[in-house]
Amino acid sequence: MRIAVLVSGNGSNLQALIDAKLSGKIVGVLSNKANAFAIDRAKQANISTAIISHQDFPDRESFDEQMHEQLIAWEVDLVILAGFMRILTSNFVKKWQGKMINIHPSLLPAYKGMHTHQRVLNTGDTLHGCTVHFVTAELDAGQAIAQGSLQVLAHDTAHSLAQKVHHLEHFIYPLVVEWLCSGQLYLKNNTVIFNASPLYRPLCFSNP
Repeated sequence: MRIAVLVSGNGSNLQALIDAKLSGKIVGVLSNKANAFAIDRAKQANISTAIISHQDFPDRESFDEQMHEQLIAWEVDLVILAGFMRILTSNFVKKWQGKMINIHPSLLPAYKGMHTHQRVLNTGDTLHGCTVHFVTAELDAGQAIAQGSLQVLAHDTAHSLAQKVHHLEHFIYPLVVEWLCSGQLYLKNNTVIFNASPLYRPLCFSNP
């Protein structure tokens, strides 16, 4: 399986995928920001890179179309969003339906969108974590595949939660990607299939 990873920042999840030595091959890393450290990580691993700045395009549709053309040029089978900080158009999502996944720093459907760690602290929730899901046109609303959960402690801050959730992400994201690469996991008729059976709720993991 040929994989592309879309990034905007540091790229710690990209590094976790590189280090996991997946049975699939990461053939390209695409960023909308030229200064994203994730691009340096890709170059160090001898992975092809592309910078497509959203600021160079008049609208989201034309930006997404340029990204789509790059993914086609790389002959990509699977698209992985790893800290890619752009909302994708519904047209782009449809083209990669069932072939694009994201990881979100909350236990979806709770806390869609930004600033999840502080919002968890504000509401006093005792559980937090991350969710790997298929990407749909609705933000953070695709079919959930796996979740990693942790206890929110009394002394936790938004920063400490971010660190702990990152640790969880680095564990479950490569796991899910490998399931996709091996054919254990796929999307059929909008239903997640895992080990030949429908997955009606996400697989759950505690802090490893």
